[in-house]
Amino acid sequence: MPKHDKEVVSADKAPLPIGPYSAGIRIENLIFTAGQLGIDRHTGNLVEGGIEAETRQALTNIRYILEAAGSSLSNVLKTTVYLRNMNEFTAMNTVYAEFFTEKPPARSTIQVAALPKAGAVEIEAIATVTFD
Repeated sequence: MPKHDKEVVSADKAPLPIGPYSAGIRIENLIFTAGQLGIDRHTGNLVEGGIEAETRQALTNIRYILEAAGSSLSNVLKTTVYLRNMNEFTAMNTVYAEFFTEKPPARSTIQVAALPKAGAVEIEAIATVTFD
């Protein structure tokens, strides 16, 4: 069986990891992102504006990671969304829909007890490099 090396993906525009993990991993034609909070890289803090602003920033951070790996949001196959409060689902979903307008990826949404930095939302993605 051939050996496939994983490649660490880092994006200059995305926040630095806040623990011992990589922002993204690429192996062959797949990219796995770490969960992204609504963190602004320049401040290291959550963006202000609640669930909508945090969702927008989290998805922007994912876009930066995918672009650094040679992909894009249009190649996302699956996302997992972690919400601190399921009552904010509609607000998150409205912003999410702005990023995935055609052929949206499969998605799971889970309410969790807490997120790092007291975030309202964390999103991770699995994408392909291309659909060639």
